[in-house]
Amino acid sequence: MKLFMASPQSPDMHSVLHQNIQALVDHRREQEQDQSIQDRIAGFISRFAGSMAFVYLHLAILIVWIALNLGAILAIPPWDPSFVVLAMVASVEAIFLSTFVLINQNKMAEQSERRAELDLQISLLNEHETTRLIEMMAALTERLNVSTPADDELPQLAKNVDPQMVMSQIQRASDDQTNR
Repeated sequence: MKLFMASPQSPDMHSVLHQNIQALVDHRREQEQDQSIQDRIAGFISRFAGSMAFVYLHLAILIVWIALNLGAILAIPPWDPSFVVLAMVASVEAIFLSTFVLINQNKMAEQSERRAELDLQISLLNEHETTRLIEMMAALTERLNVSTPADDELPQLAKNVDPQMVMSQIQRASDDQTNR
């Protein structure tokens, strides 16, 4: 009896990989299209504020502002000799930029939470499928009267893991650690 196992280069594996990648790209595109105009603007500003172009633009503005106010470039009267206006503009800009960054971080946290939930669902499905496979293998080895090194562990491995119980145990362990 010959068992078929897909190699990494098999067309079937390539097709599944391509489908998964395409599904992720399509999902990301749908999420971007569903964004409100405010979210798009906040995202654009956050991305631009985190770029070197932003740094260079601000450096140029700062140099020109200071040079003009010191009379180093043109002989125009200074409008901000003590640079109080520059400091105020920078402070107001920092307030808005931090707000845009927070908006963007909140959006990223939401996406991360959705991905974590998806990972959990996939892991639970995988655990269920693995348990079923163990049950099938145990039945096969019993029917064929074949012993394996894992025979002692099979009853425990063939049990479904209750995620609620696991989360409760994690919480208890965390609480115990906190109370120490």
